[in-house]
Amino acid sequence: MANQTLRKPTISVTPEEYKTLSQQFLPKPTIVKNVIRAFVVGGIICAIGQVIINLFVTIGLSRTEASTAATATMIFLGALLTGLGIYDEIGKFGGAGSIVPVTGFSNSIVSPAMEFKREGYVLGVGAKLFTVAGPVLVYGIATSIVVGFVYFFMH
Repeated sequence: MANQTLRKPTISVTPEEYKTLSQQFLPKPTIVKNVIRAFVVGGIICAIGQVIINLFVTIGLSRTEASTAATATMIFLGALLTGLGIYDEIGKFGGAGSIVPVTGFSNSIVSPAMEFKREGYVLGVGAKLFTVAGPVLVYGIATSIVVGFVYFFMH
């Protein structure tokens, strides 16, 4: 194979002709469709969050407490839907509309943990949980829960 020589191409195409030919086969950009999908999906997620806030207000929580409880509920729902494989489908359809709300952060924490579950809870789930979402998110959420419980029991 080392002593074989490559033959010259039989088609001669100028750079301008190549550019014209290659642009014919490029997929057409779907920016408007992607923006609309992201807007709709993000809007639906935020509307669900607002409904949850309103439900917590109607059961007697203050607006601030209801917002905090709704955030925790949305994080739980994002993790649950990720575990069930539904959030990935929402992400495929809605793109950035599913990533920007707090449910997207929940998804970014749970996805790698599920992927490496076979490696064990410490070296698989725990280690990958920290590498993708970052210790700031994990420690921040855990600390806020602990502080919330302390505040609740102190008052």
